Amino acid sequence: MATSSVDDYSLSRVPASARVSWFAIATQRLGQLSALSSFVVAATLGFSMPFWDAMLAITIGAVILEVVCIFTGVIGQREGLNTSLLSRWTGFGHAGSALIGLAIGVSLIGWFGIQSAVSASGLHAIMPWLPEWTWGLLFGFLITAIVSLGFHGMQWVANIAVPLFLILVGWAVITELQRHDIGELVTQPAPGPPLSLLAGASIIAGSFIVGALISPDMTRYNRSTADVVKQTVVSITVGEYLVGLSGVLLAHAVKTADVSAILLSSVGWVGVLVIVLGTFKINDWNLYSSGLGVVNFIDTVFGRRVNRAVVTIAIGLVGSVLAAFGILGYFTDFLIVLGVAFPPIVGIMIAEYFVVKNWRRDLDESREAGVLPARAPRWVPVSIGIWIVSALVGYFVTWGLGSLNAVITAFVLYVVLGKLGWIRGYGSAATEQAITAPRSADRALS
Repeated sequence: MATSSVDDYSLSRVPASARVSWFAIATQRLGQLSALSSFVVAATLGFSMPFWDAMLAITIGAVILEVVCIFTGVIGQREGLNTSLLSRWTGFGHAGSALIGLAIGVSLIGWFGIQSAVSASGLHAIMPWLPEWTWGLLFGFLITAIVSLGFHGMQWVANIAVPLFLILVGWAVITELQRHDIGELVTQPAPGPPLSLLAGASIIAGSFIVGALISPDMTRYNRSTADVVKQTVVSITVGEYLVGLSGVLLAHAVKTADVSAILLSSVGWVGVLVIVLGTFKINDWNLYSSGLGVVNFIDTVFGRRVNRAVVTIAIGLVGSVLAAFGILGYFTDFLIVLGVAFPPIVGIMIAEYFVVKNWRRDLDESREAGVLPARAPRWVPVSIGIWIVSALVGYFVTWGLGSLNAVITAFVLYVVLGKLGWIRGYGSAATEQAITAPRSADRALS
């Protein structure tokens, strides 16, 4: 199977000819961070924290995210591999990567459907001549069509949607804040029940931890390590502070954490466009990474290579239909619990790649030839145990940042047990190499 532009090297390395500028990827990352869900998080902090405490919590959370995203992003950039495929040689083995691919696929397609339903509600508010479920289908189908075109198709959309979103949200925020005294908003106590600084930072860091895990899906298109650092620092800093400042001030002004209500009551249909655009650029990445995870799962479990675009269309259609009829709303709690499983994966991948290096030589040698390592361990049982233990720590330990506790626990356990020689692969699985010769359609966007 030749790797085409729409397949996006789902089971192979991204060649140098397909890499893009750091600013292009920063635009896509900024789209992820300036989403409606980020506004909800910022408004939650603003409703329950004084302004400067909320901004300090955002700063702590942003720094944690930048560090974690840089490490995982550098791995993806160096190897040119997406997260699900990369996990075969970063601590989980061939079969373990199938579990990761399935978890990512199920989680992100769930959130894709739920956020499509949110946008459908907003569209129905200003265009009630179509029922809400119809808007849900149309919105989901539109994103599915764009994501099926691949990374470069998503890039063109980001170049339009992200600046438009920032302009509209800036206008909406200014319109609302003109009715209030900014100095009073900055100094007044939180309008809602108090939230500690530690809890606030935890909310910020935890809200994007899945984004840190799937960073390689994006950074495999970066040209250098320096590009990863620039793209990550700029996008996360601008995104978190822009959205954070706006969300906190709006919550203080209107004295509610319901951002949708704030925007709709302040600027009407423009607020709906903000909601739709704010969902759009994170939802396309939900579907994109979900598709990559499912492709890896099918390849690992069934030994069949399927085209990423075909998989994307299939799961996008299913997710859109389930969301339109409200079915996915019943699974929100399940998706939140499933999210606990992701932080330990980040810790294990970083520990294996940068410290323990059991399979680093295989990656280094094959990278020179532009192919995958010939073989991967079938199972790494100790890693699965570390994964489970660390997830439980993140979920049940109430002190500190839950997601960060899980990442650190997984990292420390993996390094200690790895240095003791306990991290071993059992069995071996051959890797079928995809054809990676670049075509004219794969030319990088500058």
